[in-house]
Amino acid sequence: MSDFFNQDMAKRYDERNSKLSPISDNLHLLVRLVLADLPSDARILCVGVGTGAEILSLAKAYPGWTFVGVDPSKEMLDVCRSRLAQERVGDRCELIHGYVQDAPDAPGFDAVLSILVAHFIARAERGDFYRSILKRLKSEGYYVSAEISADLNADEFPAMLRNWEQIQALMGATPESLQKLGDTLRNALHVLSPAETVALWRESGFGTPVEFFQAFMIRGWYARRP
Repeated sequence: MSDFFNQDMAKRYDERNSKLSPISDNLHLLVRLVLADLPSDARILCVGVGTGAEILSLAKAYPGWTFVGVDPSKEMLDVCRSRLAQERVGDRCELIHGYVQDAPDAPGFDAVLSILVAHFIARAERGDFYRSILKRLKSEGYYVSAEISADLNADEFPAMLRNWEQIQALMGATPESLQKLGDTLRNALHVLSPAETVALWRESGFGTPVEFFQAFMIRGWYARRP
């Protein structure tokens, strides 16, 4: 994933995603509501923190919360650090270059977020990813995830793919990349069906996953550590 988010991509990331702000704003609103019962001094881990959108959304709503963000892309972390400083929340945030395994490994977090991250992780590695998150959560802590998730063999997938092409076109995709979109979902990314995702969460030790968000193929779930 770190190679994908190079310096040029990091600089353009927020600009491209701004075209989808109605979707991201809704997702962030729902995440804030899911986590609304956390303590006033909650500690939050953001896996694949990117340019810091989730931290900024939560930090503004909950001024007592502190954050740790991890990301394998130094370029994305540079953009994130700059944004956090501009919004004057950098003193509440620690940024780590790496993966979830590089985050503090004690069960010290009230919530862990991985927003638009899991579909970059291979199916064979997804269980280890979820278990690494689980071990960092306090008892009753929340895991919140949004990812590209769809049954690529379902009867409705061709129609959903056309919808997804519209999403990608809004973000500036070229005609050539749109033609390859189905192949990208099948081979370049690691897209699992909703049923597979829920099963892996359960196998990894989480409580019952609750689906709280869907926008075309972007789906969001949360669950708690028992």
